[in-house]
Amino acid sequence: MMQAILPTTSPWASGPKEILRHGLDLLRSDTEIDRRLAMIIIDNAVELTIKTFLGLPKRITNIHVPKAKFQEMSESFPKLLDALEEYASSKLDGIDFGEIEWYHRLRNQLYHQGNGLTVERDKVTVYSELAKLLFFRLFDEKLDLEALPDTKSLGSFLFKWARFEKGLIHFSEFVADTYGRTPNATAAALILVEEEKLGKDNFCKFKLVRDARNKLVHGHSAIGEILTPQVMTSFEELDQWLRTEDKQYREGTI
Repeated sequence: MMQAILPTTSPWASGPKEILRHGLDLLRSDTEIDRRLAMIIIDNAVELTIKTFLGLPKRITNIHVPKAKFQEMSESFPKLLDALEEYASSKLDGIDFGEIEWYHRLRNQLYHQGNGLTVERDKVTVYSELAKLLFFRLFDEKLDLEALPDTKSLGSFLFKWARFEKGLIHFSEFVADTYGRTPNATAAALILVEEEKLGKDNFCKFKLVRDARNKLVHGHSAIGEILTPQVMTSFEELDQWLRTEDKQYREGTI
């Protein structure tokens, strides 16, 4: 089935975009109250992004969600994620639904318990970048939002990792003839080690970068403490290795 090509500017995407913009504006002021509000608003943008995409006409997305099912899932964030995984998983390589749900639960704590609870800036920053990546994947357009100083490197890292993860999985499936059966990047890396395509040094670099990415998303440390020169250099070397090994990744067709 041919994938629909969305127009450069999608009028249906304006709602999620404006909500996300508002969340980022609050994050700029960086007070405890504004960070809490930013987290709630960014989560609202994620929810609206998913609802908007799943509710679009089939002529636009090439998917059809029955009306009754759409109404049912619209009342539950986890059901929205389940539906997105069911109908649009091919568009969401590199996005972990469990991580999005984790941030949604954090948002619920802030919203329902309210007073006295604070949220670290880095957690809000990471969620905003996941929201932007989700928006890009579903609507095929980047957000023309001015990046905050601490989100620029983070956003670039997460975006490149999502592409690298997709490329690594694709390459492993080509090498081992396991199309559609490689569940994640770690499984792909292990396959490539077994097939003697990924050396031990590069596998160690992969684990270093993967672990850094997971620490970022789960808010284990400050962004600057995780994205060290060693991590960034290892990632560049991995990216160059995959470009050398896989023509489709090198040419940007995956």
